[in-house]
Amino acid sequence: MQNTDSTIKLLFLGDITGRQGRTAVKSYLYSLKRESENNGTAYPFVIANIENASHGFGLTKKNYEDLSSSGIDCFTSGNHIWDKKDIYEYIEDSPNLVRPINYPLGTKGSGCKVFEASGQRLAVINVLGRVFMPPIDSPWTVVINEIEKLKAESVDHVIIDFHAEATAEKICFAKYLAHTYNTENHALIKGFFGTHTHVQTADESIYNGMGYITDAGFCGAKDSVIGMEFETSLKRLSTSLPERYEISENPLAQINGVVIEFNLNKTTHIERINITINNKESEETNGGNLDRST
Repeated sequence: MQNTDSTIKLLFLGDITGRQGRTAVKSYLYSLKRESENNGTAYPFVIANIENASHGFGLTKKNYEDLSSSGIDCFTSGNHIWDKKDIYEYIEDSPNLVRPINYPLGTKGSGCKVFEASGQRLAVINVLGRVFMPPIDSPWTVVINEIEKLKAESVDHVIIDFHAEATAEKICFAKYLAHTYNTENHALIKGFFGTHTHVQTADESIYNGMGYITDAGFCGAKDSVIGMEFETSLKRLSTSLPERYEISENPLAQINGVVIEFNLNKTTHIERINITINNKESEETNGGNLDRST
């Protein structure tokens, strides 16, 4: 019999963007591991969005393998997951990588995966929004169908990464799911986290037993334009002429995300994460533990 009082701590990290984002996340997770070991506390289940991890666009196999060894349990993504073409070679064989579920049937990879956390079954769904985004299947229909399947499979918890542009779409979808699948005494969906805009919102809350934030933010260069260099962003946005975005390599990085705590019944706590890490100092301290490649 499962213990309904058993609490799981889950860390969700916003979009990891470029080398500075990867370096900062690895340093942060390394410090969390050390803290857990020293205090005798459980290391959290970690989910991170990685669609921008390789030079701001997509995910190379090398960076996927590197981040997999850093303590991340599940990777979610978004519309940029296909930008590095070697993704097609390894996505089918990646047990912890989830791509948006509402791509057409036959798309490589999986939009939902089930993990074990503290002896309980935890499903992670990644889904794209449709407002101000490329044409895609309805997130409402696809996610509802998937949740019904997970209920039939006796999954204990569902976590959703909604990769979307519009705040209204995120809030509406979250509230609908929280009040459709959660009750006052039992919540199936424990977390609904928005990603994509790279700007962390200050509306973390608990809806009907479900932890929520409109956008978790991003992990990458702090002095930047959502992770990109100011100059290239300025040229593109002020002239409307084609200009290749360049990733910012400023070593002062930010870590954005949320931590939630939940039991079998509901989410009981949510806390926003917004810290700054000096990657130059981290590299000097942790040396060989941190990857310096682009």
